[in-house]
Amino acid sequence: MNRDSDALRQAQGAEAVAQGAEGVAQGAEGVQGAPVPRPSVRWVRRARRSRTLLGGAVILLAMVAVAVLAPVIAPYDPSAQDLANGLAAPSAAHWFGTDQLGRDILSRVIAATATDLRIAGLAAVTPFLFGVAVGMASGYAGGWFDWMVGRVVDTFVAFPFYVLVIVVVFAAGTGERGIFVAYALVGWISYARVIRAKTRALCREGWVDAAYRGGLSHLRVLSRHLLPNVLPQAVVLLATEILLIMVAVVTLGYLGIGVQPPTPDWGTMISDGQLVLTTKWWVSTLPGLAVVTTGVGLSLVGDGLADVWRLR
Repeated sequence: MNRDSDALRQAQGAEAVAQGAEGVAQGAEGVQGAPVPRPSVRWVRRARRSRTLLGGAVILLAMVAVAVLAPVIAPYDPSAQDLANGLAAPSAAHWFGTDQLGRDILSRVIAATATDLRIAGLAAVTPFLFGVAVGMASGYAGGWFDWMVGRVVDTFVAFPFYVLVIVVVFAAGTGERGIFVAYALVGWISYARVIRAKTRALCREGWVDAAYRGGLSHLRVLSRHLLPNVLPQAVVLLATEILLIMVAVVTLGYLGIGVQPPTPDWGTMISDGQLVLTTKWWVSTLPGLAVVTTGVGLSLVGDGLADVWRLR
């Protein structure tokens, strides 16, 4: 009991010293006429100076705008067929040309943007929330629970990611439902592994133990003190995971077990044009460029956030 009281007094004393030092620093800055900015203000300033983050945000927002406005800006019905005008080269009437069934590729690329971004975004939500919760609980609790989570994570990591996704999609059924089920079962592993390691590192610091011994509940320590410290890394990982999900959705569509026709999908469009790639390059190349553009945007956003939050 005396040992706990001594530890608590030491933690409180260290906190008081830190607050006093911070007050002295702020007072010195105030004397010099330069007030210390709040953390949120400093973050916004760094974000504005990050060309990587701004460039990625512009690309990503443009793709999201295309997805939201798809029914308005698409020049033709994405599913409308014109067999007499099949495989037409890009022209003033069809900027991206047409496919084998005479469907306007530009309209289908725009519609597929809405489909793939929606699936990638929604499929990332459940693994993100569950993986962060499990990783924090495992790293904080330790013991048998941490050992069990570690073994589950190691087991899933031992198998190739795409093999697991394809197996789950086959078991759950093709289409959007299979994709959501696959990532709900598999996608949380990356978050749990990273957040578990980060939480364990934070728990080795004295302030976590001092907060609990000071009367705070475990839930409050997790939500008010640990979560703000691990959330930036989780958000950066989320940007990367959305990119991986989007690529996987395109891959599943290419293999014919993803989004099913007649719904436009980048992977299906790339697959449809592979047989005529050398002579009718636009059928596969232009949907592929949409995938690359979105991927570049997500990669830049992830790298920019990592730089702004000084995670590397």
